[in-house]
Amino acid sequence: MKNQKVASKTTWVQVPKNSDFTIYNLPFGIFKNKRLSPRAGIAIGDKIVDLSVLHAEGFFSDMHLPDDIFLKDSLNDFIGLGKNVTRKVREKVQYLLEEESAELRDHQCRGKAMVNRQEAEMLMPVKVGDYTDFYSSMEHATNVGTMFRDPDNALLPNWKHLPVGYHGRASSIIPSGVPIHRPKGQYKDPNMDKPEFGPSRRLDFELELAFITGKSTKMGDSVSTKDAEDYIFGFVLFNDWSARDLQAWEYVPLGPFLGKNFASSISPWIVTMEAMEPFRTSSPKQDPEVLPYLQCEGDHGFDINLEVFIQPENGKPSKVCSSNYKYMYWNIAQQLAHHTVNGCNINVGDMYASGTISGPTEDSYGSMLELAWKGTKPVKLDSGEERKFIEDGDSVIMKGHCQKDEIRVGFGEVSSKVLPTKK
Repeated sequence: MKNQKVASKTTWVQVPKNSDFTIYNLPFGIFKNKRLSPRAGIAIGDKIVDLSVLHAEGFFSDMHLPDDIFLKDSLNDFIGLGKNVTRKVREKVQYLLEEESAELRDHQCRGKAMVNRQEAEMLMPVKVGDYTDFYSSMEHATNVGTMFRDPDNALLPNWKHLPVGYHGRASSIIPSGVPIHRPKGQYKDPNMDKPEFGPSRRLDFELELAFITGKSTKMGDSVSTKDAEDYIFGFVLFNDWSARDLQAWEYVPLGPFLGKNFASSISPWIVTMEAMEPFRTSSPKQDPEVLPYLQCEGDHGFDINLEVFIQPENGKPSKVCSSNYKYMYWNIAQQLAHHTVNGCNINVGDMYASGTISGPTEDSYGSMLELAWKGTKPVKLDSGEERKFIEDGDSVIMKGHCQKDEIRVGFGEVSSKVLPTKK
């Protein structure tokens, strides 16, 4: 599957150089504007293809889709039609946008079908029923274990035997552009006699990618690593906001709670598994050998370049992290197989975050906890300002893209501004 050749394609749509949304990508999302109610679209360059217009004009007539399938406020029902349908819709749109294809280019509906992306408001692409956060970067787990436990035994005994994860809060997942308020709660530093209550003093981001399931299972069923990708529709960027001081005080013995559940931000365009095919790569070697139900054939890693920027209020963004999804020790097939091996049922639209994506170098660490090493090595911004953690007024911006020869597929960005604590 790795290094497969992709046919070269050009489009009649004007696509800016280095755009994430090329004809090779065509991600799905939900948008609205001043004239249009929430609906499904596909991004191409600076435009959004309004799928409801194409459907009304009969471009998908051979697929026998429900009349209102693209006029809903989430993609759940569309994704639930199955990959045979969603793949055909994407391939049809790709054909209509190709340079030599005149069907849409010369059609009277073209002006109505092609919406300016800058005039659109992007909404949550799916209704997330359940959300799981994994902990699958060995570099991140090692860094955290080194900081808080024993550097000689940074990884807990189970870490290389199973994809560690926890069940998170779905209700507070928000799309890019929605600001968050600094959370408040209990914290107790080692030098404090008793806990105190107040705004978090150590607000952090976590650079992650999340996949979204497109098929449901029944209780008692499990999904094998061989079949796992058939259940995965696509990916989004994911910022797992974390209040480190709240988290440190509460997480023993049952793990994250208020330190995590106040907000998670995602990029609004779902990049499909089909678009990711050219960028498959091998995952890190797993030693010791995993149990049979976690063993995989083929490449389930992806070469995705990731960046994080911090932008102070009224300032310019400074890059603080450059990482890559290929570093992940546990892959998506193993994550979904482990998640369901006990019979846990999954649903269309469920979201599964990777855990912080950290690489082997200091500039590739995927959180401020690591970049500033627990506050002991402040990160310097381009303006000369320093950050140990995220401050009020800061915006955190995450970007991701894949590049192979002339083929570029990107995720856009997920951006959110931190507002002061609500009283």
